[in-house]
Amino acid sequence: MSKMRHHRTAVLFVLCAVFAALPTVVAAQAPVVLSGAQLARIVPAGFFFEGQSAPTQMRNAVAARFGAKQHVVAGMVDTSGYSADVRSRYEGFFIVDTPMIVGGQELATGAYGFGFVENNRFTISDVGGTQMFTVNTEPDRNLRRPRPLMLTRGAGGVRLYSGQRFVTITLR
Repeated sequence: MSKMRHHRTAVLFVLCAVFAALPTVVAAQAPVVLSGAQLARIVPAGFFFEGQSAPTQMRNAVAARFGAKQHVVAGMVDTSGYSADVRSRYEGFFIVDTPMIVGGQELATGAYGFGFVENNRFTISDVGGTQMFTVNTEPDRNLRRPRPLMLTRGAGGVRLYSGQRFVTITLR
């Protein structure tokens, strides 16, 4: 009987240790929105899209880190040299170094162009300009001081905002 009691105590101890460690493991995977020197270190100075390079608007660049080496980086670029057609669907770059879910759509590792476009939609295109997908954005009327491009932590991932509209980004 004492062996059984000792075994139960050992099992309870192990279970308590596992459950105590879970918040640490989950917290380690929670996204961290980067700023300052961390942000400047990973945001490219410019981006190539549809045969042209455009400089990054650093004031409108954002990034988040998921875990140790998983990132999403986005930034608006100066699109003044692009045609009106391209400017209507391309605002900047969207780079992921691990597969992500963007607005419910799977996105492979890579570099893309993005745009918050008419009818409250968000579009992702490859660097050649071919549209990969378009998803609906969601409104956040409680956002007090919207900016042209912003990233915040959200449920299970991050929210990429343009003004008060956002798309959710999570790890795949």
